[in-house]
Amino acid sequence: MISETQNPVLTWNFSQVFGDKAGHGEIAEADIISAVEFNHDGEYLATGDKGGRVVLFERNQTSVGSDAEFRFFTEFQSHEPEFDYLKSLEIEEKINQIKWLPRRNAAHFLLTTNDKTIKLWKVSNKPIYVDATPPARDDRGVRVPLLRRHEYRTDARVKRVFANAHAYHINSISVNSDDETFISADDLRVNLWNLGVNDQSFNIVDIKPTTMEELTEVITAARFHPQQCNTFMYSSSKGAVKLCDMRAAALCDNHAKSFEEPLDPANKSFFSEIIASISDVQFSNNGRYFLSRDYLTIKVWDTHMETRPVQTFQVHDYLRPKLCDLYENDCIFDKFDACWSRDDNEILAGSYHNLFKVYDRSAEEGVCLEASRDNISGPTHTLKPVQIISGNTPRTVREQIHVEDIDYNLKILHAAWHPQRNILALAATNNLYLYHR
Repeated sequence: MISETQNPVLTWNFSQVFGDKAGHGEIAEADIISAVEFNHDGEYLATGDKGGRVVLFERNQTSVGSDAEFRFFTEFQSHEPEFDYLKSLEIEEKINQIKWLPRRNAAHFLLTTNDKTIKLWKVSNKPIYVDATPPARDDRGVRVPLLRRHEYRTDARVKRVFANAHAYHINSISVNSDDETFISADDLRVNLWNLGVNDQSFNIVDIKPTTMEELTEVITAARFHPQQCNTFMYSSSKGAVKLCDMRAAALCDNHAKSFEEPLDPANKSFFSEIIASISDVQFSNNGRYFLSRDYLTIKVWDTHMETRPVQTFQVHDYLRPKLCDLYENDCIFDKFDACWSRDDNEILAGSYHNLFKVYDRSAEEGVCLEASRDNISGPTHTLKPVQIISGNTPRTVREQIHVEDIDYNLKILHAAWHPQRNILALAATNNLYLYHR
């Protein structure tokens, strides 16, 4: 069990916030952020929203006093709403995930996906030239055209479209360490793509049963190993994570390792299978460990030990008595992300009421903080730890929140940790918060 304390190592300072200041009742559905991702060196940050837009930010290297400030870089429409006439199904434009490709030149390349279609985008600065030719002295003068660079314009273009390969909604994409291939996963299949070939993919995992009545679990996420290009993992709605080796067979249905913590019969309830479903899995940066995020907890697993997790973080265990209410308002089906720090010693997780938790693995301590405009007193404001109280415990300070007062409309589902600095990017509804240490 990880305790929550005021460890100075877990102290975080406000950096900046992007987004509309309006209350959550006035927020348009299309403006809700649905994906957050730093690029490989952390100089750029991408967000995607339910309206199909992608917004890129670049680190403001001219800022004084902080290296955690970002500024707007560009925005483009990645996906549009579609309609599948064969299945009479509307396909939302919502961006499910964004993945950056390693930068090879001045341009940026990134993959974006909605439920059905994956797109490879190229974002670059293009110079705009204007005619600076001086006027001719007379009719017999010869004018030699002279072009002068006027300014740069950021241009975003689709290079490839990877479509028509998934019968079910795409829940995740992951770029391989070979920088040539990536995988995409839906409820029942994982496909392997080559970045240079958009009309063909290879099915490497297929858990679809002979008849759909026999279906007992679905795939919830898939990730490549950060160093080993032949290794990937996928998680399931039954709380299991399967580690696969593509060298073993073309179809990786027979996994190399399976990681699953058995359910205690004494704690089994109607909600057990729902809250056991894994919403996110992430390899550590060194590839030795991985985390799995379910509704209430984060588990850290050693890839060399399948029997049990090495650590378990109770993200919001105080919601366990309220599972019935969360089921009725559909919040129990929310899918939270989680991420590692740059040194793999800390883990970031989001929660309701715009709360987020940062856990120090070595000290076995954690801190609960709130992403809010109300608690900002300056550009270097230090966040105070938040305490969740229950029962008849009176609230004595602002940093105390009663469990009955938690706002389930305010939630941090998506977050990212800078790959080289202690900078956090948190998506709180339509706001993007940045914190540093």
